[in-house]
Amino acid sequence: MTDAEIHDAEGLGLDVQSLRLVKAVADEGSITGAAALLGYSQPAISQHLKRLEARLGVALVERVGRSVRLTEAGRVLARHAPAVTIALDAAAGEIAELRGGRTGRVRLVGFPSATPTIVPALLTALARTHPGILVTYVELEPPEAVEAVREDRADLALTFSFPGDRDDPHGASARGLSVRYAGADDMLAVLPVGHAASESAPVDVSALAAENWIAGCPRCRGHLLELCDRAGFMPRITFETDNFVAVEGLVAQGIGVATLPRMAVRSFPQLAGVVTRALPEAERRSLHLVTAHGAERVPSVQAVLETLLGVLRVALSEAAGDAASRN
Repeated sequence: MTDAEIHDAEGLGLDVQSLRLVKAVADEGSITGAAALLGYSQPAISQHLKRLEARLGVALVERVGRSVRLTEAGRVLARHAPAVTIALDAAAGEIAELRGGRTGRVRLVGFPSATPTIVPALLTALARTHPGILVTYVELEPPEAVEAVREDRADLALTFSFPGDRDDPHGASARGLSVRYAGADDMLAVLPVGHAASESAPVDVSALAAENWIAGCPRCRGHLLELCDRAGFMPRITFETDNFVAVEGLVAQGIGVATLPRMAVRSFPQLAGVVTRALPEAERRSLHLVTAHGAERVPSVQAVLETLLGVLRVALSEAAGDAASRN
């Protein structure tokens, strides 16, 4: 970049705080929401926007009834804000690393069955090895988790996908992001004790064609439909719930049969009257870690990323060992 180009960029009057502010308005949909998110008063946000508009010579927000929305110029700034803030966070992190610090805040999102299993182990490991790093966590299904990373509402997402997933959130919707494979989680058939299909492992899904089925989250329900379609039948779904314990309770009472990830089954003591058996290995769900490109250059993000990979390796290895001992 030439001196003239640098001068032109500086002449626009842009600064990091202004970019964060415009991005907050975009995320929250209002000046009041942006003020709450950033910890400022609503008048302070409004005044900052007016000064920024005066410097840039273009309007950034426009009123629609009692609310506001970004203009095209505002949307341009909001679109570029994540790349700028990530680069600056990376620079600040590298400087802190050179000064011997390992501090920072990392925003993690993950799917429900990781919440009681992987996340506590991650936080425990980080408290031991990187006590200066603060991790915040929000539970999100994979499509929403990927979108959170794209919109700079999360630094790191733990997600999953199923084989043959027609709506894989790690495909087109993750374009421009970094997606790392992090291991595979077995899918299990959840059956009442004494069910004939429990005599074989892996379970022959076609033997369950006449059963009532209990479906889970939208993505799990989609996988169930794909699984049964490959086995040559359409499942008769009579109950739907995202609650893992409820699924086992329903199966124990003979309401139906179900599938659950091994990670979900391991998150609570198995209920009496229920038996789980592995589905074919081809049905395993893949686990992924999603970040913005270059986010690993931020030392705190890299530390959480590496620790999370280690926690996943241990958890998946222990799960495989438990499965082998039961078979």
